[in-house]
Amino acid sequence: MAEGITISPAQESHIPLILRFIRELAEYEKLASKVVASEALLRESLFGKQPMAEVLIAYFGDEPAGFAVFFHNFSTFAGRAGIYLEDLFVEPKFRRKGIGKALLAHLAKLTKERECARLEWAVLDWNAPAIRFYKKLGAEALGDWTVYRVSGGELDSLAKLTASAQPGS
Repeated sequence: MAEGITISPAQESHIPLILRFIRELAEYEKLASKVVASEALLRESLFGKQPMAEVLIAYFGDEPAGFAVFFHNFSTFAGRAGIYLEDLFVEPKFRRKGIGKALLAHLAKLTKERECARLEWAVLDWNAPAIRFYKKLGAEALGDWTVYRVSGGELDSLAKLTASAQPGS
């Protein structure tokens, strides 16, 4: 790891920092209007009775410089869990110092320690700097897969449909 970089699991006291990083990432991705996360939601989702994700905080010296949000998924073909990197963000003033690489290396180590089958993530197709960075690390794009999402009203409609479906229909 590059000198001056430390990475540690987030603590509940980091919630305001995590929310700040989320908002900065959303600004960068031109998706700020989509952020509905709050400190209360993050507290429940990350540190509640059943945590749904984990967060790593990267420091450059004593300053928080970035974060990675991840959770376990499952590969039926491998028969084992994997780690899915939901978000990786490094503040602009700390970029090109090895922090993103250090976060990914830390996640790779966790993936191996937890005996997971793989580490994967998605990247916006317009984010050329991130794509170049990931390719330099040996990551490959899964061009034969397309991500689909159902949310909002469509999710509500689908949930009602499946809840009322009769066996055999």
